[in-house]
Amino acid sequence: MIFLFYYYIYFINFFFSSTFIKLFKLQEREFILYIDYKDLKNYLMFFKLNNLFQCKSLLDIICIDYPNRIDRFEINYHLLSYVYNFRINLKTIVNKNFGLISISDIYESANWLEREIWDMFGVFFFNHPDLRRILTDYGFEGFPLRKDFPLTGFLEVYYDEQKKKISLEPIELSQDYRFFDFLNPWEIK
Repeated sequence: MIFLFYYYIYFINFFFSSTFIKLFKLQEREFILYIDYKDLKNYLMFFKLNNLFQCKSLLDIICIDYPNRIDRFEINYHLLSYVYNFRINLKTIVNKNFGLISISDIYESANWLEREIWDMFGVFFFNHPDLRRILTDYGFEGFPLRKDFPLTGFLEVYYDEQKKKISLEPIELSQDYRFFDFLNPWEIK
């Protein structure tokens, strides 16, 4: 299996002679490849159509937020080959100001997954057929799964009995910020 893995990597690098895989690993019948986001669509098309791989199924697209990095988001594409019984995990890194090319024309299951990542993290997908919010309201501000999103949110949603409708108001916290002195009061100086 390891020999085949290195053969596959050599074959991929030969096929994509202009770009190379940044890093690769093998973990329990799963290939983990770190690639540049500009070549993502080419790699996915290659893994789907090539007879050595035949990854006909996109299982999931996962976004991970690393706010301390310059390229903040890591996007993982999980592919499955039914024929050869192995998985491929393509990892790419993208900045919050840039976006990725949509792969919903290659894998139909990517349509929902890309909309979810756009709604929760704010990673934009170019050429997506229907990129709109899917899990939050249309008037929702911000992206709730980003690490810099406040835990309380920006608005409070509640049902108002007098008006007989749902109301939105800015959040008022019940207590101000307090300074805690973490020194032990029982410690003898």
